[in-house]
Amino acid sequence: MVLKLIEKIIGDPQKKEIKRLESYIGKINAIELEYQEKLQDEDVPKKTEELKKRYQDGETLEDLLPEAFALVKNACRRLVGKKWDVRGNEYVWDMVPYDVQLIGGIVLHEGKIAEMKTGEGKTLVSTMPIFLNAITGKGVHVVTVNEYLATRDAEWMGGVFRFLGLKVGVIKHGQNPDEKQEAYRADITYGTNNEFGFDYLRDNMAQSKERMAQRDLHYAIVDEVDSILIDEARTPLIISAPAEESTEKYNQYSRLVQHLRENTHYNIDEKQRVATLTEEGIKKMEDLMGVDNIYTERGFAEVHHIESALRANAVYKKDIDYVVKDGQIIIVDEFTGRLMEGRRFSQGLHQAIEAKEGVEIKRESKTLATITFQNYFRMYEKLAGMTGTAATEEEEFISIYGLNVVIIPTNKPIVREDQSDAIYKSQPSKFLAITKKTKELHEKGQPVLIGTISVEKSEMLSDLLKAHGIRHNVLNAKQHEREAEIVANAGQKGAVTIATNMAGRGTDIKLGDGVKDLGGLYVIGSERHESRRIDNQLRGRSGRQGDPGGSQFYVSMDDDLMRIFGGPRMKDIMERFKLPDDMPIQNPLISRSIESAQKKVEGRNFDIRKHLVQYDDVINTHREIIYSRRQKILDTESLKNDAILLIENQVEEIVLTHAGDPKEIFEVVSAIHRDAVNPIALEKLEGLSQEQLIDHLKKYLETEYEEKEKSLPEPKIMRQAERVIMLRVIDTHWMNHVDELKELRDAVSLSGYGQRDPLVEYKNQAFRTFEELVARIDRSILTSLFHVKINVQLVEKQPPQEVKKIRTNEEKIEENLDGGDQKKIGRNDPCPCGSGKKYKKCHGA
Repeated sequence: MVLKLIEKIIGDPQKKEIKRLESYIGKINAIELEYQEKLQDEDVPKKTEELKKRYQDGETLEDLLPEAFALVKNACRRLVGKKWDVRGNEYVWDMVPYDVQLIGGIVLHEGKIAEMKTGEGKTLVSTMPIFLNAITGKGVHVVTVNEYLATRDAEWMGGVFRFLGLKVGVIKHGQNPDEKQEAYRADITYGTNNEFGFDYLRDNMAQSKERMAQRDLHYAIVDEVDSILIDEARTPLIISAPAEESTEKYNQYSRLVQHLRENTHYNIDEKQRVATLTEEGIKKMEDLMGVDNIYTERGFAEVHHIESALRANAVYKKDIDYVVKDGQIIIVDEFTGRLMEGRRFSQGLHQAIEAKEGVEIKRESKTLATITFQNYFRMYEKLAGMTGTAATEEEEFISIYGLNVVIIPTNKPIVREDQSDAIYKSQPSKFLAITKKTKELHEKGQPVLIGTISVEKSEMLSDLLKAHGIRHNVLNAKQHEREAEIVANAGQKGAVTIATNMAGRGTDIKLGDGVKDLGGLYVIGSERHESRRIDNQLRGRSGRQGDPGGSQFYVSMDDDLMRIFGGPRMKDIMERFKLPDDMPIQNPLISRSIESAQKKVEGRNFDIRKHLVQYDDVINTHREIIYSRRQKILDTESLKNDAILLIENQVEEIVLTHAGDPKEIFEVVSAIHRDAVNPIALEKLEGLSQEQLIDHLKKYLETEYEEKEKSLPEPKIMRQAERVIMLRVIDTHWMNHVDELKELRDAVSLSGYGQRDPLVEYKNQAFRTFEELVARIDRSILTSLFHVKINVQLVEKQPPQEVKKIRTNEEKIEENLDGGDQKKIGRNDPCPCGSGKKYKKCHGA
């Protein structure tokens, strides 16, 4: 009510924004008409070079926008009817941007999110801001949710960009460093969010500047921005290696927790997805293990393993949270229903599930480098995104990323008919109603898409449809290989498709011959998702580009959303109507309660992500300082002055810290260089002032350093050794610091019980820990420079090895996701940093 009143006074801000953007359209179209008349095909790339030069000469991108957008539109027009290869198939170009697509392109250039409905041509829209920002020569990154879409879009839109005279690259998992560097040197680089993030981490483990791939992060357009910046925001990227630990304990505890009973020995919190031992449960475990007190006799680490085993057995369900495939536990993405190959639950949960299912147990891992998507994407100078559904999450986009959402008008009005929810008392009656509705639509030939929220539900519905003789396709995590084929046929006459959530997102469902006359694609939601945005995505599969269509959600009072978040009041309302199980009710009060439950969950998930970014901002500050220092080491040709400065700083710190106690100074300095102070010279030092003492020790250590260098065949060996030692010391201490902060985060969570804010405690303790880290790094570098026996082998350049990638979510409250291992790094494997040494002799030392 208040919002409507404000809108009435000041006007709808979205309408005002669209009106402002429309002012560009006439100018762009007029210039494009001029290009049609005056330019030949061979003049188009020349025009691109002219725009590049004008930018270099001082014109801004805003000055050049009308001409750049007009040039892309003109290139699209000239290419109509031309053919090129896209994913192994011949593609005939047939697109020229509409006016609303020009508006979408301007929104993306301005660093905002363009909400565009399904079928409105987001991929084409992106070509204009990509081109405009590529003329800077700084590189543009186009981020997609999977490699199929990255490759498809690079080849599909690549025809336009090449015609304009620009180079296009694609980054993929498994490329060698030379291929990666070439892809990043292109004007435009396509890739997945994972690959861009991992390349950033890999670059910050590189042992030489030449092995780094990414340029500065200039401009990125994120496709399906809600999926990447919101759904995956709780999932940090991690590069890790296995810790040395026995896996037998997982089997042992998996067997023991089988003896525990829910509500007696443990309680389950479905919202947080955790299981907690009761007092009786602790006593039962102590009896089973033959100990008097688990905590004192086995320690907190063992209790952690018990809790992981309990969660694995009591909370996480096969074919809902994960599937067993080829002897491995594969996580099922809760948002898309896709299999998340290579990702692992963290903190021992994945190993506990492996023990539960009787498959090979893989070791827990040690973190080498990590970053969240929030902090990775916030490093871009300018960030933009596009999706069909963003408005419901606008608050989060603004507060975390500083991204405003602009809703772009559709080219043609949406005529899809969205029915009110059909609400049933129980799931069996709801699923029978869905089957009945599907059969009715199928018999007249109208295609049906049924959305489910889990593999289990999709297979249950599939069994029901089979029992009623309805032929259909199932698109879930188990059939992801056939995804593109199934989605492409979902709009054909008589097609029935069951899909988990938004599997197949990124591919339009086009209607077959005669389907428009039958009413278009009909979408059935088998239950409401926790997020209204996901429901809107499902609805948006129908009614693209003004096509007819329909949608309806079927809900039951024992659906997870209603049972966990709706509260008992919902069930009471249904009971009051005294209706048979198979009779639906359409009641505005219940519909409002469903939306209220969804808002409650969305708010909770937003809080989790906000919480994550608040904590990660702490380590991000540390990461920026450490990575900046690392980069300086890589960029500096000679580090001798840095080594001398380190000697001077360390001497000053030691003398000032231990002022008045020459014996302590003797002990500390001797740790750096054992001959720096001997007992005979100690008496002479006692009579010196602080300044004299500092001067004496500096001169001595600097002279010794010069002597060490002279003992080598040539100075460049010492220069290379300085770089190797500095990088290795920083990397080793940083790796330990990341693990230390993870443990600190777990520890301060208990401070809330003492009426202290855990975040404040974390910030304070993390600051002290970081100060200690910097001091340790400096002391370790100096000690290593004096103590390490330098030889040519130590500094010899080795061919870098490919980093094995692991994703994790150490922060996630409901589902600690860890990234998984395409072959984890073993003790005797080459270190992922690229040094060429064995892991145990390098970062694993």
